[in-house]
Amino acid sequence: MSAHVETIVPPKLRPGDTVRVIAPARSRTMIMEHDNTRWIDERFAAMGLTLTFGEHVDEDDQFRSGSIEHRVADLHAAFADPSVAGIITVIGGFNSNELLPYLDFDLVAANPKVFCGYSDITALQNAILAHTGLVTYSGPHWSSWGMRDHFEPTGDWFRAAVTSDAPIVVEPSQAWTDDMWFADQDTRTPVPNEGWWRLRPGTASGRIVGGNLGTLSLLQGTAHMPALDGALLFLEDDFESDAAHVARQLTSLLQLPDADGVTGIVLGRFQSASGVTRGALDEIVARQPALAGKPVLAGVDFGHTSPQLTFPVGGTADVVVGADEAGLTITRH
Repeated sequence: MSAHVETIVPPKLRPGDTVRVIAPARSRTMIMEHDNTRWIDERFAAMGLTLTFGEHVDEDDQFRSGSIEHRVADLHAAFADPSVAGIITVIGGFNSNELLPYLDFDLVAANPKVFCGYSDITALQNAILAHTGLVTYSGPHWSSWGMRDHFEPTGDWFRAAVTSDAPIVVEPSQAWTDDMWFADQDTRTPVPNEGWWRLRPGTASGRIVGGNLGTLSLLQGTAHMPALDGALLFLEDDFESDAAHVARQLTSLLQLPDADGVTGIVLGRFQSASGVTRGALDEIVARQPALAGKPVLAGVDFGHTSPQLTFPVGGTADVVVGADEAGLTITRH
C-alpha cells in the first residue's frame, strides 16, 4: 500500500489543445459497431479541442482488447508527446490492471496532463495516484460523448473539472438515464431524480480515492493501492455487482490497515439491474465499523448511469450530510 506522495494537479485544457484517445482496456473497434462519432466530434470541436488516436486503439483480440505491449505503448506515447495536452480513454472493460507492472510512472510524473476515463480505468488512475500523486479524472470516456440526447450536464461537469480551477459545487441532476443508448439513440426515457440519499450524517473533507469499487479492490495488496488515511472515498459499481458483491468488496476495502483514516464516503448511482437499493446500502453501511460517525452520501451522479460527474482522483472535496440537506464541493481539481 502506497504512502502519501505530493499532489500534482495537471495543467488545464484550453481551446486549441490536442487530446489523445487511447484504449487501455477495450478496443475502439467494439465501439464502432455502433458509430456515434458524429456527436463526439461535434462536441470536442465545440470545445476547441483536437482529437488524435493512439496507434493501437483498433487492435481487437478475444478479450475485445489489444496486447499489453501495445496498450502500454499507446499510454506512454500519449504522456511523452509534448503536443498532447490531455488523454481520454475509448471505454472501460476488464483488464487495465494488466498494464500496471509495465508502466513508467516516472514518465507519467514528469509529464503531468489531464487523463480521463472511468470504470475499469480506475485501476490506472489510482495506481498513478499511488506512485506519482498526479490528479486524474474519473469522468466520461471518448465513447460517452456520442450520446445524442440527455447528455448534459455530463459535458458541463467535465469542462468544470478540466478547464477551470474554480471549486465545483455539485448539485443533483434533474433526471437520469440507464439504458443501452449507444445501440438505440431514439428510444430513451429519462427518470426524474429524487435527489441524493443521505445515509449517514456528518461533515468530512479529504483526498478523493476511488472510482469503480470492484476495480479498486483489484489493487489491494499491491504496490499500486493508494493510501486510505485521510481519503474521502468516491465509489460506484455497475449492474454486474449486486448488493452482496458491493457489501463484500466494501467490507474488504474498509478492513485495510489504514481504512480507519477514511473520512467519509460518496457513493455514485447504481444501475437499476444491480438491485442495489437505498435500503440495501443503508444496511451495508451499518455493518462497517470503519464508517462509525462518518458521513455517507449516496445516489450522486457518477458511475454507469448518465449524466456523469467528472471528479478528480487525488483531488480534494468537502461533503456535508445533514438531516434535511446535503452538500458536495470539489475544492481542488
